[in-house]
Amino acid sequence: MDGDELVATLEDAGLSPYQADAFVTLLELGAASATDVAQASSVPDPRIYDVLRGLEDDGYIELYEQDSLHARAHDPGEVLADLRSRASRFETAAAEIEERWNRPDIEDHKVSIVKRLDTVLTQADELIREATTQVQVGLTVEQYYELEDALAAALERGTDVKVCLFPAVDGEMDLPSTESLARTCTEARRRPIPSPFVALVDRSWTCFSPHGYSTNEYGVIVNDRTHTFVFHWYFLTSLWEVHETIYSARNDEFPVTYVDLRHCLRDVIPLLEDGVPIEATVEGIETDSGLEVTQSGTVTDATYAGVATEADHPAPLSQLAGEASITLETTDGPVTVGGWGAMLEDLEATRITINSSA
Repeated sequence: MDGDELVATLEDAGLSPYQADAFVTLLELGAASATDVAQASSVPDPRIYDVLRGLEDDGYIELYEQDSLHARAHDPGEVLADLRSRASRFETAAAEIEERWNRPDIEDHKVSIVKRLDTVLTQADELIREATTQVQVGLTVEQYYELEDALAAALERGTDVKVCLFPAVDGEMDLPSTESLARTCTEARRRPIPSPFVALVDRSWTCFSPHGYSTNEYGVIVNDRTHTFVFHWYFLTSLWEVHETIYSARNDEFPVTYVDLRHCLRDVIPLLEDGVPIEATVEGIETDSGLEVTQSGTVTDATYAGVATEADHPAPLSQLAGEASITLETTDGPVTVGGWGAMLEDLEATRITINSSA
């Protein structure tokens, strides 16, 4: 670093241009009279005394009398410590700015807008790994491989994982192998056209980013049940119900577990109509208290808009949007059970297990 660069750096550290020039001059001279410092630097003669006294006050130099006012550079230890401290703060500030730009702190916000898809995928990865109940995700095959380990971790923990795969903007799509899908999801479907990335986790978190045709790249991270419920309907109607199933781990042997009441009703209603007794266990949230509870009993009634479709056929919109509930006869009396967003029923079911039927 030459003298001019050193002067400019000292100015950045808080010295005035005259102070920086005078200090660098004294470093080169070692000790000199005020007049000699002025002559060897750019500091005007009338200003030199004030400049030197300012440097002494800040600990950069010391002044002494020897026929006239003289100055010499002070032991640099204290100055160097201050400069290094400033450098450390600048480095910390730079790192913090980069972190805030890449991924805003979402701990204190319901909704965060981020600039890059990478940030959305990183957050989705973390949330999926911690999921306990259900994951619904729509993504390209490339994004699937980025989240493959996170999806596998969620499935291994017993989380219900639904995956909808769609092509990137170039329209090409080589689907993952059956072995890969078996490791990562409960069920997978294929949508033939590009779509936005979306991940819904435990009915509380949404990670969303537009598809590649979008003019601007951005993402939305939502920690709110109501907003996530709206994205859930987008997932059902656009990414799930009407598309081809390419993998399913479900079977007809009891017990059978559901995280969506409407899917459960498609299997339960025909059994009820035939008079078959159905034993069930419901994990859910009391709608009046918000407490998590588990209730077991016999399914005695069900409400479902329209006629129940078979499990492998898409449901019409009237059924998806209409009322859906079951009545569970327990040892404490009847308990009404609704699905995601239930308000009128006693419980909002998060997991329904049909234990047996005759």
